[in-house]
Amino acid sequence: MQELTQVVDWSRAQFALTAIYHWLFVPLTLGLGVIVAIMETIYLRTRSEKWLSTTKFWMTIFGVNFAIGVATGIILEFEFGTNWSNYSWFVGDIFGAPLAIEGILAFFMESTFIAVMFFGWKKVGPKFHLAATWLTAIGATLSALWILVANAWMQYPTGCEFNPATMRNEMTSFWAVALSPMAVSKFFHTVFSAWTLGGVFVVGVCGWMLLRGRAVEHSQRSLKVGAWVGLVGIVLTSVTGDTSAVTVAKYQPMKLAAMEGLYQGSQDQAIVAFGILNPSKTAENDDKPFLFDISIPYGLSLLATHNPHAFVPGIQDIIAGKALDEHGAEVNTVSYAERMERGKRVQELLAQYDAAQRSADVARLDSLKSAINADFKYFGYAYLDKPEEAVPNVPLTFYTFHFMVTVGGYLVVFLLLALLLVYKPQLLKPRLAPWWYWLSIITIPLTYLCSASGWIVAEVGRQPWTIQGLMPNKVAVSALNATSIQVTFWIFAVLFTALLIADVSIICRQIALKSKEIND
Repeated sequence: MQELTQVVDWSRAQFALTAIYHWLFVPLTLGLGVIVAIMETIYLRTRSEKWLSTTKFWMTIFGVNFAIGVATGIILEFEFGTNWSNYSWFVGDIFGAPLAIEGILAFFMESTFIAVMFFGWKKVGPKFHLAATWLTAIGATLSALWILVANAWMQYPTGCEFNPATMRNEMTSFWAVALSPMAVSKFFHTVFSAWTLGGVFVVGVCGWMLLRGRAVEHSQRSLKVGAWVGLVGIVLTSVTGDTSAVTVAKYQPMKLAAMEGLYQGSQDQAIVAFGILNPSKTAENDDKPFLFDISIPYGLSLLATHNPHAFVPGIQDIIAGKALDEHGAEVNTVSYAERMERGKRVQELLAQYDAAQRSADVARLDSLKSAINADFKYFGYAYLDKPEEAVPNVPLTFYTFHFMVTVGGYLVVFLLLALLLVYKPQLLKPRLAPWWYWLSIITIPLTYLCSASGWIVAEVGRQPWTIQGLMPNKVAVSALNATSIQVTFWIFAVLFTALLIADVSIICRQIALKSKEIND
């Protein structure tokens, strides 16, 4: 058991390491791709050489980031086969489809047109080149779409049916998988947040150049596009965040409860604006959940259901199977203890199905299959040792969620102010200008932390599940030695850190060199 625990923990750590490093490159690729395409569109309309130099400046930064991001992404997909082979075998028919589309369609699309984008300035016409730039940005976005569809299916498995004859989940509706509410909300929320990060990155780099007194006109041109894209991105991120909250409340209520540190829910449920969790509080005791908190009345009910008076269940309510209807009367749902029992019953039925299959008892097979499918949604709960095992890491989920929301609110104000100063530069007094430029620079890593926090909430909040309700982590891992995973973990840590240092150093060097070369 100790060996299995180590395998699970190190496999999770390795995947988390790879995913976090990969995500450092992805949002900048998505955001800068759109910004570069907009800049080239302006160049084609104005035929201004200044806009051409600005487009090429940001295109260089995009190219460096894109190249290094591809390397981490390829390793991430291979880990499903090396570290999570049980998962890949169990749902490969479903999970593999969007990944295959991403590789065959989206990745090849962006990889093809990025060559024209960088090397086709004098080889193709300006309109064709602009089309290639937009298609590269669209291809990167489509690549994100199919990855996010695959991830959303893990959060909310739909469009599939378990086949006891093969012991695998099989896809029954491709469009149910691709267009599930979780996939749609996750895609738009993620892409718009990437626009935000791309816009903030451009504003921050321009702040550095203005602080150094370099390429002033170029920076002003870039700021207009960056600030607009960033502002549109953060507004749309906020709107889609609301949709995501409703989706999570409906399909992953335990995650929502962890996001709010909510153990006992109620009608007219308040939302925590700021709070310090009680470290001794667990789902198994009656300690107070917070040492200190400031709450907004009705806020969580409104966020989760758009009804300020609705009941929102807490962690202990969900475990006990307790809910309230619109009149405040108690409604019993399926408790986690009962889910565990039903899951174990499914396991027994599967053993009977196997025996019936060997004896070719067709009538028995049909009845068993019907009984298995009736309760198969609880299959994963049979692997839990106790109901409380299904509670995610509440402190990590709670604090990262509130950090993300707080920084998101700050970014709305920051980007509004950036846009105002672009069009009203006289408002920025000379003595305050250096402070504003430094704030712009500091906002870049702050936005990265905000983006990473969103993914921590999404992934940590659904633990211990690899597939929500169907497969916990300890069942999904490969039969590997923990030592081998530890070795590759540290190899990847060194490799990815070197790639990140290379990426940052090359980008910084290119910014410094190109900003000197630009002739305003």
